[in-house]
Amino acid sequence: MVTLDLRHVASPAVRDLLHLVNHPDFDRAQQQIERLGGCTEPVRLTGHTTTLDTTTGEILRSYTTSEEPTGSLLTACGNRRASRCPACSRIYAADTYHLIRAGLSGGKTVPDTVRTHPRVFATLTAPSFGPVHNRPTTLGGDVRTCRCRQLHDPTDALLGTPLNPATYDYTGAVLFNAHASALWARFTTYLRRELAVRLGMTQKAAHAVLRVSFAKVAEYQKRGLVHFHAVIRLDGPDGNTTPPPPSATVAVLADAIRAAALRVRVAVASDAIGERELTWGTQLDVREIASFGTDAELTDQVVAAYVAKYATKSADASGTLDRALFCRPCQGRGATLLSHGTPLPCTACGGTGQARRLPRLAVARHVRQMIRTCWELGSLPEFADLKLWKWAHMLGFRGHFSTKSRRYSTTLGALREARRAWRTEQARAHADLPEPNPTTTLVVGHWDYLGSGYSPGAALLAADVWYRRELERQFTAEGGC
Repeated sequence: MVTLDLRHVASPAVRDLLHLVNHPDFDRAQQQIERLGGCTEPVRLTGHTTTLDTTTGEILRSYTTSEEPTGSLLTACGNRRASRCPACSRIYAADTYHLIRAGLSGGKTVPDTVRTHPRVFATLTAPSFGPVHNRPTTLGGDVRTCRCRQLHDPTDALLGTPLNPATYDYTGAVLFNAHASALWARFTTYLRRELAVRLGMTQKAAHAVLRVSFAKVAEYQKRGLVHFHAVIRLDGPDGNTTPPPPSATVAVLADAIRAAALRVRVAVASDAIGERELTWGTQLDVREIASFGTDAELTDQVVAAYVAKYATKSADASGTLDRALFCRPCQGRGATLLSHGTPLPCTACGGTGQARRLPRLAVARHVRQMIRTCWELGSLPEFADLKLWKWAHMLGFRGHFSTKSRRYSTTLGALREARRAWRTEQARAHADLPEPNPTTTLVVGHWDYLGSGYSPGAALLAADVWYRRELERQFTAEGGC
């Protein structure tokens, strides 16, 4: 055992790491951290589990967290946001990739014949709420000057911000984000109607022979507004196992998408802001997805990778925050924010219930005004159901970032269950346990939530694990062996 005088070690994290390294069961602690693959904010659990043979009463295996060096079991946080946990978000992105790819090429319980179904990649954007700084291009792809008469660099912080903040429609922008999911729901309804019209059928007849399947992901533009990237596919009445009628072609689908997007309207009325009508933007992109192995630019593999990339991004990609701005002292509007189990004051108001701290948020002026608008609209009774206080850090958007229709392909839950079963089998084989019999084996356990995050020293070990695995992935990607 190594003995060191820790009084001369200045950093608390290094002192904690040395304590951990000198622990008699350090190998077990390191094994737990390695197993998480660099998760930045794991969940700490206490409890026990016992595996019994119900026919004989024999205890096949028992486990308790009291045997662990830290007295707890670490499990991955599972956060999809890359800004919160790069390790877990990478797994989420991989699952999303396989989910999207299965709906385009088959696999994961989806038949290979699905690749013959008409499918397109559509992007629905937000309308303009005022001119913003941008990098317009010519037909030849050359970059032109902005309306401000400047040639912006791709990393210029001004990109996406209003040319004139005083006249920019912040209220409309926040309400669009808040109703983006409702706009999508109405779009899918109109899409089915437009398809029926183009096929010369009634809606009931079209429903009997045709089904619309989709998977979409939300992305934030630099101006803080969401738009949707969607894989839209036509199936037969039983979903991905049956083809649509021959008359349901890619051209028909693309034409129906454009017509449906133009029809969508969501009316918003308020004494404070008057009456508004929310719509999609004029920029609508619809492109056919080619089969893998072709020379086309947009193949099923490219689309799946593209969607998976944006599934792990959050509003912070547009320069805002990835955490909620409210807490329990704010009149019960949400749960207290925690950091390693320590309550923190509300980021926005400090527990006063008023947005006094918004000017001190470390965000750009445009983003801060979007958040302030969420806070102001959230105080109006007619917008109480939008819960804009809760979603102010998301600039008003309150929908799921990644969604799909029921029959598109497999589910994230099924993919996670398959991975969980594989890991369980690996652990069983490693412990040299007999294969469990579902009819005679009973698992009894009890678990309690202890907290989240590592100790300072363990956090250093987790960072090292993530760094090493990133180097390995980069080496593999570059053709290493």
